[in-house]
Amino acid sequence: MTPDLAAALTGATARLLGFGRARLREYALAESPSGDAAALARCAALIEAGHREAGGTVAREGEHLVSRFGPEDGPHLLLVGHYDTVWPVGRLDTMPYTDDGTTITGPGTYDMKGGLVAVEMALRALREAGTAPARQVRLVVVADEEVGSPTGGAVVERHLDGAVAVLGLESPHPDGALKNARRGSVRLRLGVRGREAHAALDPGKGVSAVDELIDQLAVARGVVPADGSTLFNIGRIEGGRRANVVAGEASAEIGLRFASAEAERTVLDALAALEPVRAGAAVEATVLSARPTWPERPGDPLLDHVAGVGRLLGLRIIGRPAAGAGDTNLPGSRGLPTLDGFGPPGRGAHAADEAIRVSGLAERAALLAGIMAFPPDDVTGDRG
Repeated sequence: MTPDLAAALTGATARLLGFGRARLREYALAESPSGDAAALARCAALIEAGHREAGGTVAREGEHLVSRFGPEDGPHLLLVGHYDTVWPVGRLDTMPYTDDGTTITGPGTYDMKGGLVAVEMALRALREAGTAPARQVRLVVVADEEVGSPTGGAVVERHLDGAVAVLGLESPHPDGALKNARRGSVRLRLGVRGREAHAALDPGKGVSAVDELIDQLAVARGVVPADGSTLFNIGRIEGGRRANVVAGEASAEIGLRFASAEAERTVLDALAALEPVRAGAAVEATVLSARPTWPERPGDPLLDHVAGVGRLLGLRIIGRPAAGAGDTNLPGSRGLPTLDGFGPPGRGAHAADEAIRVSGLAERAALLAGIMAFPPDDVTGDRG
């Protein structure tokens, strides 16, 4: 990429900032919680229209969007994002969208509709600068990332073949650093069956699933190694029907994060082997969703390439591993050159203070435009 093109892209994205702010407001006000088909459809229609305006061809794969920009043939640069959020419809009432010119707040702004807007700005900036993507840009935007991509993950996987690199549009680290590795992630349901009985007249005939679950959760915590390789969180507990009935069923949803495939195997094998503490109880561990560990690798040609593009744009680009998981875990685990965190810097993923820095929209758009104009040449890395 020449200095003249870098200057043109920086200028174009700065001029497009007003467009980006308006677009982000439009997307954020279209609340889109995972699993809400009607809300997701409204938001998807807006994004599809935006991609067409930016010159793309768009196909629906279920609730998911696959958009193509630039050359029709040849290897492609794969961009991965999502438009579902963790926030229910109505969250805007207590967490309003605001834009004071410096900071934009509101549900989904940081995670991750800001990243979707940065891509649209990048494509428009290329056009304004009189150029186009050097390779096909293929953008997969899924509708279920926040619940583990049960169907969206397969869509991402279908578009890995032929990708020279994969860029994730998730939010970056708080200081703006990109993410060059991610922990593996597993959602697991620990279910317990007991036996119901009257809690006062026949307590001895009952087997409390709630009591059994409490004891099993203590055992489950005990199988987590103390070396920091595994994060363990009990996210939800359900069980029982009434205070005067010995509980017949109970369950807990557990979130696990793994720094290595070895830690994942060890912990999941131990949880699958849990035995009941009480006679008459039954325990079962069921994996609800899983994302493989994307390990950090020594030497990272893609990060070096992106950092070089950033330098021409006046941006300092660094990368480091992240604790969270996402759709980039899959290509990263397979050795495809992968980076995530191309959304604008900000704060508060899944938190009430969710926000982005306005100037970050233009910076990330310029970086994405530069990579589209000057993509990596080939696929490298160990695919084992």
